[in-house]
Amino acid sequence: MSYAALLRVPHARRTFGAALLGRLSYGTVSLSLMLAVKSATGSYAVAGTAMALFGAASVFLSPLRALLVDRYGPRRALPPMTGAYAVLLGVLAALTWRPGASGLLLGVAALAAGACTPPLGPTMRTVWSELVGKRKGLLQRAYSLDGVAEELLFVSGPLLVGVFVQFAPAAFGVAASAALVAVGTAAFVASPAVRGLAGRDAGRRGPSGGISPVRGLAQPVVVAVGVGLALGALDLLVLAFADARQHADAVAWVMAALSAGSAIGGLANGAVTWSTPARVRLPFLAAGLAAALGAAAFAPGLVTLGAAAVIAGLFVAPALTTAYLVADETAGPAFRTQAGAWVNTAVNAGISAGTAGAGLLVARLPLAVCFAVAAAAPVAAAVWGVRGARGARTTAEAAPGDGAPDAAQERGAAAR
Repeated sequence: MSYAALLRVPHARRTFGAALLGRLSYGTVSLSLMLAVKSATGSYAVAGTAMALFGAASVFLSPLRALLVDRYGPRRALPPMTGAYAVLLGVLAALTWRPGASGLLLGVAALAAGACTPPLGPTMRTVWSELVGKRKGLLQRAYSLDGVAEELLFVSGPLLVGVFVQFAPAAFGVAASAALVAVGTAAFVASPAVRGLAGRDAGRRGPSGGISPVRGLAQPVVVAVGVGLALGALDLLVLAFADARQHADAVAWVMAALSAGSAIGGLANGAVTWSTPARVRLPFLAAGLAAALGAAAFAPGLVTLGAAAVIAGLFVAPALTTAYLVADETAGPAFRTQAGAWVNTAVNAGISAGTAGAGLLVARLPLAVCFAVAAAAPVAAAVWGVRGARGARTTAEAAPGDGAPDAAQERGAAAR
């Protein structure tokens, strides 16, 4: 079945479009908030602290918010979260509209807003599982399309902010982000496809994927961390590479090459009907990313580095899409949102840690060595992932389970 046929599934276009509208907020809010806080306080330190608080609360509390969606259903859980998130963004917009805002107050508001970020991405992936059912290969295609579209949102979001700041204060972008998520979520939960997801507390339980949720979820989470570490490091390493050659303006082009490669790889991955299970493919995709980063260590110039970025990108979206597929298979219908949120948290945490780690390494080691170190993260994840695939098969044979991990079990899985 083609991507066009996927979008002809009843309610798919309406639901997906609404989710993308709400998720566009995530592409605009970070840059808008950073610019608005800097403008209001005149301090890069305050802006950086506010963004760190916002990002940490958004990323690390994502599984908890997803748990609420699984428990109570999207129609009951998302509107209160989204309402609180939009109101807090509105407060931040009001505080930063003019100079003189309190840095402490902005930090508290940013932390609170991040804590309420609605998990639209993981919830949409749960809805895809319901929409396509058990049709062979269709869920993989849906996740691939979802991943590529989300990446395009994060590319177009900052461009939209660039348009905003030409005509209005940066705080307008924060207010616009609040409006986008409010309207998008309202349209999303009104979709008939979402109305059918009642949550566990309404008696909705489903079979597990036949895999222990503890051991099974650990593999995609670890691989997602490895991919995130590599991507976070690559951002800073590309900047250092370009600076060393007095071409800092080329950074955007290299990162665009990475995004283009990821989009191509994601769409191609979704178009293929794989005979190999997702859990087996996942480590090899992480290893492919590692090989491309290792090759980047030998790049003599920016053109070669851009080519290596394209090749690396070919593995990024497929690796993440496959991680989400494995998580979906592991958790079972009643826990899909939480499982996807753990993968999402893992990759975002990896990106943050990778950027910070690369910043420490660049000052101490040659760039070629830094690229090799960045490649080591997905290599380690791939090796661990092979072990995880074998362990999951053993666990599936020994104890199928009921697909119902509690929060403590999930944390244990993510820590493995």
